Amino acid sequence: MFLAIIQILLSVAIITLILLQQRSAGTSGLLGGDSSGGVYQTRRGMEKAAFNATIVLSIVFVALALYQLVRS
Repeated sequence: MFLAIIQILLSVAIITLILLQQRSAGTSGLLGGDSSGGVYQTRRGMEKAAFNATIVLSIVFVALALYQLVRS
């Protein structure tokens, strides 16, 4: 039960971080970002922290899911 609550909280955090990344990608063009339509974008500051946090939280989420699967 405790792990299920942690997974719910992790999923909400991951969704929030992904939505923040999508929102900042659209506004970076307004603030002087490259408008050439390139795919690659250098992440700096909060964008980089949110990107790395998304990866870490996703790995923890998958690890907890696998642990629950093996345990049951």
